[in-house]
Amino acid sequence: MKFEEAFSLRGEIALITGGGTGIGLAMARAMHRAGAQVVLVGRREIELQAVVAELGANAHAFTHDVTEFAGAADLVERVTRQVGPITCLVNNAGIHLKKPAVDTTPEEFQKVLNTHIVGAHALTRAVAPGMIARRHGTILFTGSMASLFGIPLVIAYTAAKSAMVGLVKGYSTEFAPHGVRVNCIAPGWIETEMSRKALDGDPARKAKIFGRTPMGGMGQPEDIGWAAVYLASPAAKFVTGVTLPVDGGVSIGF
Repeated sequence: MKFEEAFSLRGEIALITGGGTGIGLAMARAMHRAGAQVVLVGRREIELQAVVAELGANAHAFTHDVTEFAGAADLVERVTRQVGPITCLVNNAGIHLKKPAVDTTPEEFQKVLNTHIVGAHALTRAVAPGMIARRHGTILFTGSMASLFGIPLVIAYTAAKSAMVGLVKGYSTEFAPHGVRVNCIAPGWIETEMSRKALDGDPARKAKIFGRTPMGGMGQPEDIGWAAVYLASPAAKFVTGVTLPVDGGVSIGF
């Protein structure tokens, strides 16, 4: 296999939830540059259409709320009919909740799980049969440092992202004999609008984060995008069931 073929996504159709902003947008841009058709899925149509206009040909937008579990099969059917069979699913949509554990209500906890875990399972369940039938497909999850170690004040988010690692192991074991790979990317601190809001005006927190990051700073969204391209590409054809930290060394440094 030629080098350029190993990392090419030409011929792939990648559905990316939460693809209109932040890390999801970075993955959409990278996969599009690698030759894939990208299907951006989110709740805000104007946001999605702006990205489609930016990317141009081979970019598509579909509005869908991942917590509308019963609508997952309909979304997959619409995408398949209008664009083609989905060969890569990126479960990236998520919500955050910063709150002390003892103040986090069961309802708030469940809301976070519904988005990250139950919604992702609904879409995976809708997409996987087609991939299995064709014996070709990749499924990616966006994890977190909270998948790997304890972070205070985000107990629901931690539970969801930790469960994601278990999903990846379970799905990959079931799907691997059918030619379908499942992996997870665990971003560290990435420079996005969300992270800037979290750190601007909190120099002590920023110093703590940079101090425990061996590479001494924040990553860029494209760092996650290119990791996603690798995991979805033929170059990773023997890689499944892994959680790949892209974090500047945070998960192994001190």
